Amino acid sequence: MKWLKRIGLVMVVVLVGIQFVPTGNNQSKEVSSTDFNKMYRVPDDLANILFVSCYNCHSNNTNYPWYSKVQPVGLLLENHISEAKAELNFSEFGSYSVRRQKSKLKSMISQVEKGEMPLTLYTFIHRDARLSKANEKALLDYLKLTKNGLQ
Repeated sequence: MKWLKRIGLVMVVVLVGIQFVPTGNNQSKEVSSTDFNKMYRVPDDLANILFVSCYNCHSNNTNYPWYSKVQPVGLLLENHISEAKAELNFSEFGSYSVRRQKSKLKSMISQVEKGEMPLTLYTFIHRDARLSKANEKALLDYLKLTKNGLQ
């Protein structure tokens, strides 16, 4: 029984101590000239869909929820955001080569069609990020049109 108390005490100390570990801050007030919405003049309704469903993880500006201040959740979020941005960053989309842009658009189309994006865990917490059938169709149509328009 004594060892259970020690383990419990160690866990409490670790959980309190981890609260002091700083996390990154993926926030920028500036919208770069290479941002997807600027580059392709995305219509407002589709831009809103992208902001709500994609930009939190796939851009240089995350709207952090309150629970991101609680560790280890904040560290997990930062790791997820870093991985997501490495895969696709809407803020830097225009700096990609045309070939890479086409590849990313093709991947986006495929993942939305398969229901892989936005992530289920994300939409479970952020219900407004769920794509209705109408929003999904509009987004897919736009992404396909954009992909086919690239030279």
